[in-house]
Amino acid sequence: MVLGVAVAGCNGRGIRLATPEPPPPIVDRPDRDVTWHGSAASLSRAADAQMVVVPASRSIAGSTPEERVAAYDAHALTSGGSAARDAGWFDREESRHVVALPAYRIDLMPVTNAAYAEFVVDGGAPAPAMDEATWAAQGFSQHWPDEVVRHAWIDGRPPPTREDHPVVLVAWDDAAAYCAWRGQVVGQDRRLPSAHEFEKAARGVEGLPYPWGVTFDAARLNSAIGGPRDTVPVGGLPAAASPFGVLDTAGNVFQWTATPWPPGGSSRAKMTVRGSAWDDFAGLGRGAAWHGRTRTIRHVIVGFRCAAAGAS
Repeated sequence: MVLGVAVAGCNGRGIRLATPEPPPPIVDRPDRDVTWHGSAASLSRAADAQMVVVPASRSIAGSTPEERVAAYDAHALTSGGSAARDAGWFDREESRHVVALPAYRIDLMPVTNAAYAEFVVDGGAPAPAMDEATWAAQGFSQHWPDEVVRHAWIDGRPPPTREDHPVVLVAWDDAAAYCAWRGQVVGQDRRLPSAHEFEKAARGVEGLPYPWGVTFDAARLNSAIGGPRDTVPVGGLPAAASPFGVLDTAGNVFQWTATPWPPGGSSRAKMTVRGSAWDDFAGLGRGAAWHGRTRTIRHVIVGFRCAAAGAS
């Protein structure tokens, strides 16, 4: 999908920019009521207090054909294979254009197991449990014994020593419900970010390919290149901060957004995810990259963060 249709000129680097249009509609509520029962929710409140203000402005979104070719080459070089190119992963990206967004706020880091546990304890959602048969039925490639079981909660509690890791195994509706619940806790609406809000927070107004700059740098994110093939604590790689200072927008876990997949479509069966995960290679983690996931899936490579309108 290309949001802009009229050419507005170039940005000084030979990149044609399209006329700004509004971002896609935001689906900001889950399909069920969410009620806060008055728990202290101290960790969720603390995370909320760290939200980053992204001011109103135009920003570059999407990618050029040349950028996609370079991403395919980087993925092949670092993965040793052609899976991304063969499947056309980056062909789904928008053409490079301009998006105009109002001011909004977004979480500094993804929601952690410990913060999500406050929501679970308050009755907002079941604990992110998983069993081998259910995992196998979803058809994902990660191996149950050595890449999945360690993420499953036990007796309603996060796995020991993983409290500050990003919460995973959370379906889209539960992620949206957590944000709505946290909004009740703090007395202001909270929701999942739109796909373009996430993109702008990740790459700034100039549309950097990666949060930190132009080229992939394995030292700046948790990926399959030199990483532990596991999630790591959120916020542990400050050198990967985006131009707005937002952390963990690449690597560690993909993140749910409020935008249906494909963007602009009427179906909500799939929702857009942004970022990249602990088992990914170069090319992924670019701000322009996105894809859709069935909203009911519970995956060990998908987490989320919250957003809010306005700057106050």
